[in-house]
Amino acid sequence: MAEGADGAKVKKPRPLPPPPPPAIATASLLIRGAAARVLGLQCGPAGGEMQPIWVTEPGCSKVTISIEGSSRTPFPKEELHAHILDALEEETNRLGSAGTAVSVFELSRSEAEAKFGDAIYDSKSQKPDDLRMAYLPGAAFAEIPGNWTLCESTASCGRVSFLQREPEQGSKKKPDTMIMAKKKQLIIKFSVETGDAAAGKEAGAAPSDQIAKELLDSSVRVKVAGVDTPKAAGAAGEVKADKDAFICSVCKGTKLLLEDPCPLCGDADAVGNGEMVVDPWSVEGKIDYDKLIRDFGSTKISPELVKRMEKLTVGSGRVTVLHRWLRRQIFFSHRDLDAICKLKEEGKPFYLYTGRGPNSLAMHLGHLLPFMFTQWLQQAFDVPLVIQMTDDEKFLWKGEYDPEKGDNLDYFRYLTVENAKDIIACGFDKKKTFIFSDCEYVGHMYPNIVRTWKAITYSTAKAAFGFKGESNIGQSAYPAIQIVPSLSSSFKVPFNDDARIPCLIPCAIDQDPFFRINRDIGHKLVPKDHPLKGKPSLIHCKFFPPLQGAEGKMSSSNTNSAIFLTDSPEDIERKIKDYAFSGGRQTAKEQREKGANLDIDVSFQWLNFFLEDDEELATIEKEYGTGTGKYWSTGEVKVRLIKVLQDLVKQHQERRAKITDEEVKEWMSVRRLEF
Repeated sequence: MAEGADGAKVKKPRPLPPPPPPAIATASLLIRGAAARVLGLQCGPAGGEMQPIWVTEPGCSKVTISIEGSSRTPFPKEELHAHILDALEEETNRLGSAGTAVSVFELSRSEAEAKFGDAIYDSKSQKPDDLRMAYLPGAAFAEIPGNWTLCESTASCGRVSFLQREPEQGSKKKPDTMIMAKKKQLIIKFSVETGDAAAGKEAGAAPSDQIAKELLDSSVRVKVAGVDTPKAAGAAGEVKADKDAFICSVCKGTKLLLEDPCPLCGDADAVGNGEMVVDPWSVEGKIDYDKLIRDFGSTKISPELVKRMEKLTVGSGRVTVLHRWLRRQIFFSHRDLDAICKLKEEGKPFYLYTGRGPNSLAMHLGHLLPFMFTQWLQQAFDVPLVIQMTDDEKFLWKGEYDPEKGDNLDYFRYLTVENAKDIIACGFDKKKTFIFSDCEYVGHMYPNIVRTWKAITYSTAKAAFGFKGESNIGQSAYPAIQIVPSLSSSFKVPFNDDARIPCLIPCAIDQDPFFRINRDIGHKLVPKDHPLKGKPSLIHCKFFPPLQGAEGKMSSSNTNSAIFLTDSPEDIERKIKDYAFSGGRQTAKEQREKGANLDIDVSFQWLNFFLEDDEELATIEKEYGTGTGKYWSTGEVKVRLIKVLQDLVKQHQERRAKITDEEVKEWMSVRRLEF
């Protein structure tokens, strides 16, 4: 006891126990969230006292949760406890496999209590003036100790396994995992599949009031097979849905009513029937980019960061103006782009990495976007670049076998060369650029591929990429091949055997899942003094809308949804006039009165991508949006777009025509890059 100012005895604050590893801490919150849903508890007051057995048993811990506030009445008898534990383990892993971004942030006690009440507190909380809060979407929202760190996503810790549910044979000792109904305690000893998963950044925001209300609810939200329903109804903990159930557009969880929050990710705004689907292989529906930032756990590019980039690029004299896609927030989200800027400010190297899946002979404008921007980045920052041609991936997903002719793997290798000509025509610096085919270069990357396979569990890959039983084993193995080019050690010759060069990846945000996993395991794959600890930096762009409507992204499979780099001026004019979706009104009179809906007008959206002049674009936006001036009508806007695209495609075709197969071989030769 210490003495206060008046001489009275004051109890010293109890010191914090040793912090658990990030994977253990994250798993404990998933277990608490599952217990809240299965047993009808509030995650905070139920607590989660940890025993630090990870010190002697790496990857393991034991958590004690109070079930005193359980709304399961009557509470299941002891003979049903096995079903409850089955459901808890299943629900823990369902919550974790959603792979949603984990948020850790601070709130003042007064603000937290005003918004959320006491339900956020552990029963043993000392209630400091400043609280550290953790939000795991769909799983938990609670105060955490000040010395805890959590993983970047709920899937980072891998599968959580409950241990020692039965007493050891011949022993009178109670099992380590059990429900003690009389003491009103749930005790779970558990292990995590990825015990050394890295800590994520302390970033993110509190859930909305509606989502917080759902997470802090104390009702039973999971039906337990063998307790609430007959065992034959399904696996333990399964939430049964009928044929008319809705699918959460964020994590693919099933919800029974459209207005329900998703039972997996807790997203109250996720609408049913897959309205927005964004993953590495499909993009569908109306895209909410702010929602993607929240769901993926990335960071919006701030005006301050844009100015910082402008100073480093335009300020250096290597380019005359900031790229229009940065000026117009088409590249809108990032991971550690600020760290890349800091490296450049300190005169330290980094490199760019992008790629192309060669699935068609003719690329379209949507394919060209990342290369146009990457070319600007290379020139503006004066850095080397590697370009991956994923002929292996396209064969694994789209390959065919004919009993007479065999398979068509060589066709995708042929497409690699043809697509490389379009990429080279974008104007990259040959001395600083290495283009490689996976089928040809994979041996150089193989040691890193093996290390990546070892570091990623199948449950993590399945959660991130949605692999199913019918997926071929090559598809399951492929993600590592796309991950390892973000490690400079994969390019011993081009980078002169320097394994410490960080990487910046410009890509559409649908490719982010590959590199979220990479960021979790990157520290295992690089030297300890790597500037970013093996985590690639990313800068995400918005999707280029198809001609038929400003939703999803352009597709090669529908030739009328795209402008191809092989299209003639007449083709371009016909497609824009016939297929470009208009936001204009039904009649000239109505258009003059109300103006066009620019949010859905494809011609205006495409001008936003390709018209360089900001003043002219602002004029078109004003006049078309109000039905006034030269650009009052859809026809006038389409005429302007046609001219812009005809010029762009013609110039590209002229550059490409000069590129031979021999020159492609030079760009794809394994050689030392100059930087």
